[in-house]
Amino acid sequence: MTTWSRTLTRWLRSEDTAIRGQGVKWSGADLLRHAAGASSWLDSMGIARNDPVPALLTMTPDAVALMVAAAGSVRPLAPLAVRSRPRELAACLEDMPGHHLVAQYEHAELASKVAAIAGRQLVVLDSVPPSPDVDEDLVQGPRDADVGLVLHTSGTTGLPKAVPMRQDRMFARVVANTEILEVGPGDTYVTASPFHHIAGAGAVTVGLSSGASIVEMGKFNVERWQSLEPFGVTIAMLVPTMIEILLDAGVLGLPTLRVVQYGAAPVSPELLRRTLNQVPGVSLVQFFGQTEGSPLACLTAADHLRAAADRADLLTSVGRAAPRTELVIAKPDDTGVGEVLVRAPHVFREDEDGWLHTGDMGRLDDVGYLYLVGRQGDTINRAGENIYPLEVEVVLLEHPAVAEVAVVGIADPHWGEVVKAFVVPVNVQLPPDTDELQRFAHRRLSGFKVPTQWEFRPNLPRNATGKVLRKDLVARSREQRRASTAS
Repeated sequence: MTTWSRTLTRWLRSEDTAIRGQGVKWSGADLLRHAAGASSWLDSMGIARNDPVPALLTMTPDAVALMVAAAGSVRPLAPLAVRSRPRELAACLEDMPGHHLVAQYEHAELASKVAAIAGRQLVVLDSVPPSPDVDEDLVQGPRDADVGLVLHTSGTTGLPKAVPMRQDRMFARVVANTEILEVGPGDTYVTASPFHHIAGAGAVTVGLSSGASIVEMGKFNVERWQSLEPFGVTIAMLVPTMIEILLDAGVLGLPTLRVVQYGAAPVSPELLRRTLNQVPGVSLVQFFGQTEGSPLACLTAADHLRAAADRADLLTSVGRAAPRTELVIAKPDDTGVGEVLVRAPHVFREDEDGWLHTGDMGRLDDVGYLYLVGRQGDTINRAGENIYPLEVEVVLLEHPAVAEVAVVGIADPHWGEVVKAFVVPVNVQLPPDTDELQRFAHRRLSGFKVPTQWEFRPNLPRNATGKVLRKDLVARSREQRRASTAS
């Protein structure tokens, strides 16, 4: 085993492009000189070894240099979600040693509020001045067990939780990613995910280690995507809603693009068909994972072609186990559904037997495809019967008038919980009839799984990576019920 930082040795004297940003183009040697400068900057603040460096950052070359410096000097960067509220961010700092909070100028106002609540000293990051020389200790010094990066979970079911990432496991994660994506020197990698996310900073760690060039995405929109054409992007990390936006605009197919990696949600058969028709030379690859480990399972390019040909049901799975990864279902019920447990060299949180308890509920078919049915906390219990939201959502999405849907359990004095569906209609001005939706669902689901409450919305609440915030929908329903009772 080796460390993630050691993989950056390839850039020590390299003049190949390592990262591009707005008006910035750094070679590998440039990146490591800036990292050396960033390490000196951390020294000037007196940040101790092993103390994480919490930071509010957008992915820029300077942010990447700081990440490399922090990992190499064993003061791991801990990027935080810039769209979160001050008190949420302050809560992330409660158990984190140290006295500082770093922020870029664009996030300074938010950071000042967080620093005041958490009792931290705010330090604003301007451009990182490069050191005259590359500091080889930044890539050679860290040991396997040193923490190289700290990311937080998305907090979809509660407050975000810190996930320390060991250097050796970061390296193992790079190996798994590069094996699936076949990414290496000559590739150019872009991610539309925010820097604090496993698909943001985590994608950068994979790209740099493999020898690929990283391109700063900035805020996602059609114009920004089109502006990436001169950079020769070969691999892009997107979410399905972004793929759909780019297909609608007819611009998904950048000339050099060969792989679109996606996650957070499945693609529909229609979206797959449109992608293959509009950009036939581009492969789709879905990763299933979480902050504690990714990829855990993968729906490969070959799987997508099979789905397009005659196995559309594969799109409702998240694929089969990633390389060197074991998947098991713990305590399956009579339908084969239980919690998904994973053992792999690239997971960052495990029990005494080496298993990551994902909190995801799912089942495995006879050939190893994993089908998720929801999170443990999302399971709806109606009079003793377990209902998994994803199972109901997949059925409702087959209705031609339904664009998006989220299903939650709502407290009920008689049944314990009942099923409520939040539906985004294809035509917001003309939503489908609820009786028709119920009849449609009844033909495909057991009666107790069919929603009895419905609400039509123009959109669903999502976090920065596209995951539906079910807790917000449950909270909304509680407020509605309280208001109804009060009146």
